[in-house]
Amino acid sequence: MRVIKRKTLKEFYSQPAHSDAEAPLEAWYHEAKHAHWKTPADIKRYYASASILKDNRVVFNIGGNKYRLVVKINYTAEIILIRFIGTHAAYDQIDAEEV
Repeated sequence: MRVIKRKTLKEFYSQPAHSDAEAPLEAWYHEAKHAHWKTPADIKRYYASASILKDNRVVFNIGGNKYRLVVKINYTAEIILIRFIGTHAAYDQIDAEEV
């Protein structure tokens, strides 16, 4: 899969308050980059705690569920677009189906 806006992840974990997110976000990035997800079921096989939303959006729990990562996936083109990364409190302030 091609992950678009990896810079968003780096900017997030470069902040001192979120430096603990670097290892889990980089692990997710490398797993996603080498994945060949064709359906949401493929994601659930590897990430049982992932939440599948409408419009091909997926919410991943990162860093022991401390952070939330929202992506939009084009399964046919194998493209993942990072839409949001933040704490649970920040996630609660957004509409994951709209970001």
